[in-house]
Amino acid sequence: MNYWLVKSEPDVYGWTHFIEQGKAVWDGVRNYQARNNLKAMQLGDQVLFYHSVTNIGVVGLAKVSKEAYPDPTSPDDLRWVVVELEPVMALDKLVPLSQIKAEPLLENLSLIRQSRLSVMPVRADEFELILKMGQISNG
Repeated sequence: MNYWLVKSEPDVYGWTHFIEQGKAVWDGVRNYQARNNLKAMQLGDQVLFYHSVTNIGVVGLAKVSKEAYPDPTSPDDLRWVVVELEPVMALDKLVPLSQIKAEPLLENLSLIRQSRLSVMPVRADEFELILKMGQISNG
């Protein structure tokens, strides 16, 4: 299993939108590295849902429910792909970016190293620590 983090602006598409819909097509990604990360996602992979811009931090846990396929928002350009995600659960508490940055064990997290990337891999130990910070046990 692989672990990921996806970013979204809560005023555009936040955790509450995601919960209301029950699933999401993760579309509109137009960065090659983020696209490659989408292509690498596998069915059942776990995904941290991160709010950017406002209420900044990890707010929930999702899973990949459908692997990469062509992005329907870009029908004339087959370079871009989407995945489908389903919500699993909200974290008990927000894990703010400031707390993530203050944690030495997360210093190599892509979120800190490549802050503008919208879809990124997360190592298993980083994933487990962020869940623990949000008070959710993944056991």
